[in-house]
Amino acid sequence: MILQRMQSLLARLYDAPVAYDALDFLITDRTQLQSLIGGAANSASDEQVFVVHDSDGVRVGLYVDRAVLERLDSHDPLKTLDTHNLHDYCTALEGVSHFHYLMWSIARGREVTLLELELQAEVDKYASALTLLTQQSAGQFPRSLHARLFDRISFLPELDAASRHRYAEANRHAARYCRSLEERFLRRRRSRPEAWLSELRRFFRCSHQEKIRRLAVC
Repeated sequence: MILQRMQSLLARLYDAPVAYDALDFLITDRTQLQSLIGGAANSASDEQVFVVHDSDGVRVGLYVDRAVLERLDSHDPLKTLDTHNLHDYCTALEGVSHFHYLMWSIARGREVTLLELELQAEVDKYASALTLLTQQSAGQFPRSLHARLFDRISFLPELDAASRHRYAEANRHAARYCRSLEERFLRRRRSRPEAWLSELRRFFRCSHQEKIRRLAVC
Protein backbone atom coordinates (compact mmCIF):
# COMPACT_ATOMS: atom_id res chain seq x y z
CA MET A 1 0.00 0.00 0.00
CA ILE A 2 1.36 3.39 -1.04
CA LEU A 3 0.68 5.02 2.36
CA GLN A 4 2.72 2.38 4.19
CA ARG A 5 5.64 3.03 1.87
CA MET A 6 5.32 6.77 2.38
CA GLN A 7 5.34 6.29 6.14
CA SER A 8 8.40 4.05 5.86
CA LEU A 9 10.10 6.76 3.81
CA LEU A 10 9.51 9.32 6.57
CA ALA A 11 10.60 6.88 9.28
CA ARG A 12 13.89 6.25 7.46
CA LEU A 13 14.43 9.90 6.57
CA TYR A 14 14.15 11.02 10.19
CA ASP A 15 15.26 7.79 11.85
CA ALA A 16 11.94 8.05 13.69
CA PRO A 17 9.84 4.89 13.46
CA VAL A 18 6.50 4.70 15.26
CA ALA A 19 4.58 1.69 16.56
CA TYR A 20 1.45 2.43 14.51
CA ASP A 21 0.78 1.84 10.83
CA ALA A 22 -1.13 4.63 9.09
CA LEU A 23 -3.00 2.05 7.03
CA ASP A 24 -4.67 0.67 10.17
CA PHE A 25 -6.21 4.10 10.84
CA LEU A 26 -7.17 4.90 7.24
CA ILE A 27 -10.61 5.74 5.90
CA THR A 28 -11.14 6.69 2.27
CA ASP A 29 -14.86 7.49 2.18
CA ARG A 30 -15.87 11.11 2.80
CA THR A 31 -19.31 10.10 4.05
CA GLN A 32 -17.73 7.92 6.71
CA LEU A 33 -15.45 10.80 7.71
CA GLN A 34 -18.44 13.10 8.13
CA SER A 35 -20.26 10.51 10.23
CA LEU A 36 -17.26 10.30 12.54
CA ILE A 37 -16.43 13.96 13.03
CA GLY A 38 -19.44 15.86 11.68
CA GLY A 39 -18.85 19.52 11.03
CA ALA A 40 -15.12 19.17 11.65
CA ALA A 41 -14.82 17.33 8.30
CA ASN A 42 -13.35 19.54 5.61
CA SER A 43 -15.58 18.87 2.62
CA ALA A 44 -13.06 20.34 0.15
CA SER A 45 -9.91 18.61 1.40
CA ASP A 46 -8.69 15.24 0.13
CA GLU A 47 -6.78 14.48 3.34
CA GLN A 48 -7.38 15.01 7.03
CA VAL A 49 -6.08 13.63 10.31
CA PHE A 50 -8.62 13.73 13.12
CA VAL A 51 -8.79 13.03 16.84
CA VAL A 52 -12.13 11.98 18.31
CA HIS A 53 -12.91 11.86 22.03
CA ASP A 54 -15.61 9.36 22.99
CA SER A 55 -16.61 7.05 25.86
CA ASP A 56 -13.81 4.64 24.96
CA GLY A 57 -11.14 7.34 25.10
CA VAL A 58 -9.39 8.98 22.17
CA ARG A 59 -9.47 7.74 18.59
CA VAL A 60 -7.12 8.93 15.86
CA GLY A 61 -7.91 8.53 12.19
CA LEU A 62 -6.43 9.38 8.80
CA TYR A 63 -8.62 10.25 5.85
CA VAL A 64 -7.21 10.22 2.31
CA ASP A 65 -9.67 10.32 -0.55
CA ARG A 66 -9.96 7.03 -2.43
CA ALA A 67 -9.48 8.72 -5.81
CA VAL A 68 -6.12 10.13 -4.73
CA LEU A 69 -4.92 6.69 -3.67
CA GLU A 70 -6.15 5.09 -6.90
CA ARG A 71 -4.24 7.63 -8.99
CA LEU A 72 -1.09 7.07 -6.92
CA ASP A 73 -1.43 3.32 -7.28
CA SER A 74 -1.58 3.68 -11.06
CA HIS A 75 1.32 6.16 -11.22
CA ASP A 76 3.62 5.26 -8.33
CA PRO A 77 5.57 8.33 -7.09
CA LEU A 78 8.08 6.19 -5.22
CA LYS A 79 9.13 4.83 -8.59
CA THR A 80 8.60 7.96 -10.69
CA LEU A 81 7.70 11.30 -9.12
CA ASP A 82 6.86 13.89 -11.77
CA THR A 83 4.45 16.68 -12.65
CA HIS A 84 1.62 14.19 -13.19
CA ASN A 85 1.56 12.82 -9.64
CA LEU A 86 3.33 15.46 -7.54
CA HIS A 87 0.07 17.05 -6.34
CA ASP A 88 -1.45 13.73 -5.31
CA TYR A 89 1.84 12.71 -3.71
CA CYS A 90 1.88 15.88 -1.60
CA THR A 91 -1.77 15.41 -0.62
CA ALA A 92 -1.21 11.87 0.66
CA LEU A 93 2.20 12.64 2.14
CA GLU A 94 0.72 15.53 4.14
CA GLY A 95 -1.80 13.18 5.75
CA VAL A 96 0.86 10.57 6.49
CA SER A 97 3.14 13.27 7.90
CA HIS A 98 0.44 14.53 10.28
CA PHE A 99 -0.31 10.99 11.44
CA HIS A 100 3.33 9.97 11.83
CA TYR A 101 4.43 13.11 13.67
CA LEU A 102 1.36 13.03 15.92
CA MET A 103 1.99 9.40 16.90
CA TRP A 104 5.71 10.02 17.39
CA SER A 105 4.94 12.96 19.68
CA ILE A 106 2.21 11.18 21.66
CA ALA A 107 4.58 8.30 22.37
CA ARG A 108 6.90 10.83 24.01
CA GLY A 109 4.23 12.67 25.95
CA ARG A 110 4.65 15.78 23.84
CA GLU A 111 1.89 18.24 23.01
CA VAL A 112 1.62 19.28 19.37
CA THR A 113 0.15 22.49 17.99
CA LEU A 114 -1.72 22.69 14.70
CA LEU A 115 0.90 25.07 13.32
CA GLU A 116 3.65 22.63 14.29
CA LEU A 117 1.88 19.81 12.43
CA GLU A 118 1.48 21.94 9.32
CA LEU A 119 5.06 23.22 9.43
CA GLN A 120 6.50 19.73 9.79
CA ALA A 121 4.31 18.48 6.95
CA GLU A 122 5.57 21.22 4.64
CA VAL A 123 9.16 20.28 5.44
CA ASP A 124 8.33 16.58 5.06
CA LYS A 125 6.83 17.08 1.60
CA TYR A 126 9.90 18.95 0.43
CA ALA A 127 12.50 16.67 2.02
CA SER A 128 10.86 13.42 0.93
CA ALA A 129 10.21 14.66 -2.63
CA LEU A 130 13.79 15.91 -2.91
CA THR A 131 15.03 12.52 -1.72
CA LEU A 132 12.91 10.64 -4.26
CA LEU A 133 13.69 12.94 -7.18
CA THR A 134 17.42 12.84 -6.48
CA GLN A 135 17.39 9.05 -6.31
CA GLN A 136 15.29 8.74 -9.44
CA SER A 137 17.54 11.06 -11.49
CA ALA A 138 20.89 9.44 -10.56
CA GLY A 139 21.79 12.18 -8.10
CA GLN A 140 20.72 15.22 -10.10
CA PHE A 141 19.44 17.99 -7.82
CA PRO A 142 15.79 19.00 -8.56
CA ARG A 143 16.26 22.77 -8.79
CA SER A 144 12.63 23.59 -9.58
CA LEU A 145 11.17 21.68 -6.62
CA HIS A 146 11.34 24.51 -4.09
CA ALA A 147 9.38 26.90 -6.31
CA ARG A 148 6.81 24.25 -7.20
CA LEU A 149 6.10 23.44 -3.56
CA PHE A 150 6.34 26.85 -1.92
CA ASP A 151 5.70 29.54 -4.54
CA ARG A 152 3.00 28.07 -6.79
CA ILE A 153 0.41 27.50 -4.11
CA SER A 154 -3.20 28.37 -3.41
CA PHE A 155 -5.50 27.82 -0.44
CA LEU A 156 -8.99 26.40 -0.39
CA PRO A 157 -11.53 29.25 -0.54
CA GLU A 158 -13.59 27.53 2.18
CA LEU A 159 -10.88 28.03 4.80
CA ASP A 160 -11.65 30.33 7.69
CA ALA A 161 -9.27 33.17 8.47
CA ALA A 162 -7.45 31.34 11.29
CA SER A 163 -6.82 28.23 9.16
CA ARG A 164 -5.69 30.27 6.18
CA HIS A 165 -3.25 32.18 8.37
CA ARG A 166 -1.89 28.93 9.85
CA TYR A 167 -1.30 27.38 6.43
CA ALA A 168 0.30 30.56 5.12
CA GLU A 169 2.62 30.79 8.12
CA ALA A 170 3.61 27.12 7.80
CA ASN A 171 4.36 27.63 4.11
CA ARG A 172 6.38 30.79 4.75
CA HIS A 173 8.48 29.30 7.55
CA ALA A 174 9.07 26.01 5.72
CA ALA A 175 10.04 27.80 2.50
CA ARG A 176 12.69 29.82 4.31
CA TYR A 177 13.99 26.81 6.23
CA CYS A 178 14.20 24.53 3.18
CA ARG A 179 15.92 27.25 1.12
CA SER A 180 18.41 27.65 3.93
CA LEU A 181 19.08 23.90 3.88
CA GLU A 182 19.74 24.04 0.15
CA GLU A 183 22.16 26.92 0.47
CA ARG A 184 24.03 25.44 3.43
CA PHE A 185 24.23 21.80 2.47
CA LEU A 186 23.23 21.06 -1.13
CA ARG A 187 25.03 23.54 -3.35
CA ARG A 188 27.10 21.60 -5.87
CA ARG A 189 30.59 22.80 -4.91
CA ARG A 190 30.06 22.21 -1.21
CA SER A 191 27.37 19.57 -1.15
CA ARG A 192 27.07 17.80 2.21
CA PRO A 193 23.99 15.59 2.06
CA GLU A 194 24.88 13.89 5.33
CA ALA A 195 24.81 17.29 7.10
CA TRP A 196 21.47 18.07 5.38
CA LEU A 197 20.04 14.84 6.78
CA SER A 198 21.42 15.48 10.28
CA GLU A 199 19.87 18.95 10.36
CA LEU A 200 16.50 17.60 9.20
CA ARG A 201 16.55 15.04 11.99
CA ARG A 202 17.41 17.68 14.60
CA PHE A 203 14.58 19.88 13.37
CA PHE A 204 12.11 17.00 13.48
CA ARG A 205 12.90 16.44 17.17
CA CYS A 206 12.57 20.10 18.17
CA SER A 207 9.52 21.32 20.05
CA HIS A 208 7.27 23.93 18.48
CA GLN A 209 9.07 26.82 20.16
CA GLU A 210 12.48 25.34 19.37
CA LYS A 211 11.50 25.09 15.72
CA ILE A 212 10.43 28.75 15.64
CA ARG A 213 13.71 29.82 17.28
CA ARG A 214 15.66 27.73 14.78
CA LEU A 215 13.77 29.32 11.90
CA ALA A 216 14.56 32.80 13.18
CA VAL A 217 18.25 32.38 12.39
CA CYS A 218 17.80 30.84 8.92
